[in-house]
Parts: sequence; C-alpha cells; structure tokens
Amino acid sequence: MKTITSKQRSYLKSMAQTLEPTFQIGKNGVTPELVTAISESLEKRELLKVSVLNNCDLNPKDIMEMLSARTQSVPVQVIGKKLVIFKPSKNNPKITLPKA
Repeated sequence: MKTITSKQRSYLKSMAQTLEPTFQIGKNGVTPELVTAISESLEKRELLKVSVLNNCDLNPKDIMEMLSARTQSVPVQVIGKKLVIFKPSKNNPKITLPKA
C-alpha cells in the first residue's frame, strides 16, 4: 500500500473525528476472522475507526501495524486505544485525498 503525505493524513484525521468505532478488539486479539471483516468493511467505507478494549493484551500500536499489514491499508493514527485506518476502495472509491 502506498504511503500518504502529512496533508492527506490530516485530512483523513479530520474525517475520522465524527466516526464511531466499527470494530472492537478484545482478549482474542487480531484473529483471521477479524482481519477478513475489517478488509470487507474497508472496501465499503474506506476509512475505519477501531477500538481496543481494556482486556486486550496487545499494544494499540502493534495492533495497528498488524492490521495495516494484513489488510494492505494505510495507518492514519493511534490515539489511546482508538485506531484509524484507510484503504481506498478498488470498485467504488468515495474519499478523494488532497493532492500530494
């Protein structure tokens, strides 16, 4: 997946402020089923917010690395236990990033 500029990252962060977390990661961590569900949701929505629950043993930054690698998405931000990831849709792109 390509990288994004700080201007594009800032644009995505502003869009993510109004989003509610779509997925929660708990004690089971990052399972193959979760990765599949997030990939499918990224194809539809392009920008997702994921919440890490207190009973999860993994560090949110490590989870962000795993998710972005396994879904070929771009990590946007990690704030506390909230993650934001972006992946442009192949079939129906909705989000247009500012020019680099």
